Amino acid sequence: MTSESAPVERGNGLFGIYVHWPFCAAKCPYCDFNSHVHHGAFDEEQFTQAYLKELAHFAALVPGRTVNSVFFGGGTPSLMDPVSVEKIIDCIAGHWNLSSGAEITLEANPTSVEAARFKAYHNAGVNRVSLGVQSLRPEPLAALGRMHTVEEAKLAVGIAQSVFDRSSFDLIYARPHQTLDEWRDELGEALNMAVGHLSLYQLTIEQGTRYFDLRAAGKLPMPDADLSADFYELTQEICTRAGMPAYEISNHARHGEESEHNLLYWRYGEYIGIGAGAHGRLLIDNVRHATATEKLPQKWAKLVAVNGHGLITNDRLTWEEEGDECLLMGLRLREGIDPERYHQLSGRKLAAAQIEDLTKIGFLQTLANGNLRVTDKGWPVLDAVVADLAM
Repeated sequence: MTSESAPVERGNGLFGIYVHWPFCAAKCPYCDFNSHVHHGAFDEEQFTQAYLKELAHFAALVPGRTVNSVFFGGGTPSLMDPVSVEKIIDCIAGHWNLSSGAEITLEANPTSVEAARFKAYHNAGVNRVSLGVQSLRPEPLAALGRMHTVEEAKLAVGIAQSVFDRSSFDLIYARPHQTLDEWRDELGEALNMAVGHLSLYQLTIEQGTRYFDLRAAGKLPMPDADLSADFYELTQEICTRAGMPAYEISNHARHGEESEHNLLYWRYGEYIGIGAGAHGRLLIDNVRHATATEKLPQKWAKLVAVNGHGLITNDRLTWEEEGDECLLMGLRLREGIDPERYHQLSGRKLAAAQIEDLTKIGFLQTLANGNLRVTDKGWPVLDAVVADLAM
């Protein structure tokens, strides 16, 4: 069954824009994102015009939408001139209806130079900032390849909280040599600093990174599965007790402080991805398309100059693919998924036998509103739970 014959509206009213800025001052050894260290002269205005041109291309494909959120990610978008950020936001507002309460987030590195620019980003239209702190201890910061100090990170968090109504910062845990007691102390300090939102990621080793090579050579001791599970359970316990429970596997927030843009992804809304290496999910004539742009920044810019866009992938998803994506994304959320929406998207119902088996072993539960959610016990093995349900 394919999406061409879809009898129902496949959207849920959520629509956002992801802007990928692919440049960084340095490449972190754990990072597998599409990021590049730029050497030599750089014409930022030329790149900004390419973003505006690509936005115009997508505006012609999906006109008349209301934008709920905009997210500047990377890379390091806080290396952008605030004027460039403002031009992109104004362009989005010119092509679509930018809702009055739209969340506009910019990721930032907490160096003192970039923190001083926060006021200019706020004036450009950014109303939320997410800081890549990663650790509040000097030795791990150096090992993670971060260019800021602990003092700079704390200063940047304070400045962000004074300039923006909403802010967040990231930490990485389950690092080489880290103990549970060390993480307990560090997380407690982070919770005392945080206002409403924290993103807490277990360190994962991805192919193509420096850390992958080091682990393959036996030079990067990582926690075993049992210790990793202990780290995760400790994180949930401490954050819940502090009033900042997980609303998604790696994201914690006080009530009302959840990231709207991230919720758009996990609730399987639509989003445009612009910039080198950006991905998107768009409904065009009620058919969901999976899009991706050229990863190499200069090559992307040349494609935009010629074609008006840098797309190298524009696939029409089948009903089955939509259902699988909805399941994989939605079960990351504490609120879970609506089985009826899954049925509408995929054309099939979730198997009652699988639901019963996963419920019996404590990995799945049915909420009062009928949603299915993965339990705290099931979250660490989410991939296996999804695979069982999708059978």
